[in-house]
Amino acid sequence: MKSLVVVNNPKDWNFNLDTIEVVSAKSYLTDSKFLELKTARIFNLCRSYKYQATGYYVSLLAEARGHKAFPNIATIQDLKSLSIIRIISEDLDELIQKSLSKLKSEDFYLSIYFGQNVSKQYEKLSTQLYNLFKSPLMRAHFVYKEKWILQNIFPVPVNEIPENHLPFVEEFAKIYFSKKRIYSAKIPMAMYDLGILINPDEKAPPSDKKALKHFMEAAEEVGIRAEFITKDDFSRVPEFDALFIRETTAVNHYTYRFSRRAFTEGLVVIDDPRSILKCTNKVYLAEILTKAKIPIPKTVIVHKDNKDSVIGEIGLPCVLKKPDSSFSQGVVKVSEAGKLKSEIDNLMETSDLIIAQAYMYSEFDWRIGVLDKQPLFACKYFMAKGHWQIYNWENKKNDQTGKYETVPIYNVPKNVVKTALKAANLIGDGLYGVDIKQIGNEVYVIEVNDNPSIDAGVEDEVMGEHLYLTIMKSFKERIEILRNVKELHL
Repeated sequence: MKSLVVVNNPKDWNFNLDTIEVVSAKSYLTDSKFLELKTARIFNLCRSYKYQATGYYVSLLAEARGHKAFPNIATIQDLKSLSIIRIISEDLDELIQKSLSKLKSEDFYLSIYFGQNVSKQYEKLSTQLYNLFKSPLMRAHFVYKEKWILQNIFPVPVNEIPENHLPFVEEFAKIYFSKKRIYSAKIPMAMYDLGILINPDEKAPPSDKKALKHFMEAAEEVGIRAEFITKDDFSRVPEFDALFIRETTAVNHYTYRFSRRAFTEGLVVIDDPRSILKCTNKVYLAEILTKAKIPIPKTVIVHKDNKDSVIGEIGLPCVLKKPDSSFSQGVVKVSEAGKLKSEIDNLMETSDLIIAQAYMYSEFDWRIGVLDKQPLFACKYFMAKGHWQIYNWENKKNDQTGKYETVPIYNVPKNVVKTALKAANLIGDGLYGVDIKQIGNEVYVIEVNDNPSIDAGVEDEVMGEHLYLTIMKSFKERIEILRNVKELHL
């Protein structure tokens, strides 16, 4: 994707960077070659973003042309809104007070150049503000009134950067526009950019390193430039055409904020925020599956007024689940009446509602992978050794998970596949993993996962590299459909 730095006058840009092209605002607005560019990143460094000023029109027309503008029109409007700035000030209050605690003056200006400041002590605050207001050059004004308050934040014209800051700005710009960040020589013909969100420190990620490598190779094969990103890359989300979340998701977590940001920026995103909201809450799943008459284990949504009636409703043993439990964590099996109350009270310390389900024994659970409302893969996950769940986190490392068996879709019982599709399709058309217990000829949905495990040598054992290609082809098709829709509205 082509990257352009747009300035009022090219002489305003005095930095020697060979990774970007500098053009005048007039050229960008009037030259037909820029109108014909299908994809581009526009770094708008004009002298003013006032309504109907040249800088305003650069970002406005960039969005109309399908280009990614920094800042975009929404950010420009946010920079003018005192109410939004006050909300930001409150959200970052702890960080603001900590960062500015040593200052003796009553006001302070923080210059933020490409997400950084010339002083390391303000690095975290600068990054957080940039994450919220994706403007390459800006300045925040703080005043002290019993405590530090963010009074205003505004863009800095490139020609008004203090001379003693210029060497720092040039270094920050080199990092910001580095080839590693913006380009990839490995895939010169790639049409689209995909960010794959991972957490290198996660103990049980949804994809292991080998699988992640396969995703990268598959993306390249279909013409997508893929790049691993982490939680520190929140501000970079708008640079991509799509986001693929490959770490465990939760609503009250940055994975949801990444998903939501990508969705609002118009990216293709898996897992999309609605799927995360629906799948990560087992109360919601129990309600929607029951309403759709999809069989599930006998279930009670437990609250403070009915917690004493659980045994009468579903008997013992039963399984208690936190609404946002995942990978068998936050899930408790109770076999004795004397322990039930304490386990319920323990789980309800952090949630007003929890799930209680009748315990159903089976040697394995089916996991049916679903993408685009079609079955993708099928696995049998056997219970961990000597345990009632697939995962036993209290056991020795080698025995934490049970064995598995990957099965061709055509060898899976039809009612298992049919039920899995019906359940997944209630959520959306993304990538899901539906867990099902089969008791004789009867099947019961345990849960629908928005972030299913795809590990090398497990879920891909039947399909091999075709599994990764299928997912990447789906991303490409979704991007192209979204782009065609946008063009129809221009």
